[in-house]
Amino acid sequence: MLRSLPKLSLLFSSARNPHYLSSAQRFISQGRIAASRVKIGVVSTIPIRSKLTSTISSAIASEMAAEDQVQRVNLLTSTDDNYGGVIVELDQHMDSATFVSILRASVSHWKLLGKKGVWIKLPIHLVNLVEALVKEGFWYHHAEPKYLMLVYWIPESPSTIPANATHRVGVGSFVMNEKQEVLVVQENSGLFQGTGVWKFPTGVVDQGEDICVAAVREVKEETGVDSEFVEVLAFRQSHNSFFEKSDLFFMCMLRPLSSDIQAQRLEILNAQWMPFEEYAAQPFIQKSELLKYINDTCLAKMGGQYSGFSPVSTSSNFSDQKNYLYLSAGALKSSNSS
Repeated sequence: MLRSLPKLSLLFSSARNPHYLSSAQRFISQGRIAASRVKIGVVSTIPIRSKLTSTISSAIASEMAAEDQVQRVNLLTSTDDNYGGVIVELDQHMDSATFVSILRASVSHWKLLGKKGVWIKLPIHLVNLVEALVKEGFWYHHAEPKYLMLVYWIPESPSTIPANATHRVGVGSFVMNEKQEVLVVQENSGLFQGTGVWKFPTGVVDQGEDICVAAVREVKEETGVDSEFVEVLAFRQSHNSFFEKSDLFFMCMLRPLSSDIQAQRLEILNAQWMPFEEYAAQPFIQKSELLKYINDTCLAKMGGQYSGFSPVSTSSNFSDQKNYLYLSAGALKSSNSS
């Protein structure tokens, strides 16, 4: 976490060299040219007197103390980001006063190097340093269960540090069996609690989870039904949804692989297979413009008149990690064959 500053260039560059000390003492003891003046380093001249030994010794002691003091000045260990900034991951316990001293030296050092943004990842066990960071001009960027990220902008120009993640991603699952029945649930918490409304299984995509995987997982967790992902039928963007964040909601179509229902009682009151017409006829559904569009999309898909977006595994020039591109595979195939 900490690293020492490089030594400064001092007057006596060889003060700790035994050969240097012995040579100086021999020069004095031999009494060469008693009235002459001896140059020390390149800074000043000193008359040779009877107390010259103590003068040199004092100068050497001062230099050694200065070197020791320089060696005690530490910097925060950092790594460069891709945008001219630095990232610091703290882990060592220290009191606020010591930390502020090291922090100020580090910021001055980064400023000399022309760095811009400073990211400090503060683990939860170092929460005592939050106040010190804020007083030095840092501000909150985001928080996770085990750390807080604070940031600082060094230049006088406006900050270009990007905002925290702006969207939450959710999924809804349209699952239909061979009887033209859809899988629906009643929730015992949230906005639908106590309304009696039957709805499609929905949920939030976890960090690092693909949309297609999240849709299958949510269906399994809420109803116990196994399924496989078919395609994304549509998606909706909304704002000021969850703690002022925007929301992306993906309506997905899944194919059931089992039929037995085992509702998850923590969040789900009931679950069942329901004829699509009965589901769509609910007053709540009829009054919602958004849900009516979704129903029309599902009906068009059931009639073979609509094509959604299927996941295609791809890679990029920036990472070997596989990711999914969602596209209309049927339309693309027709276009390539024509």
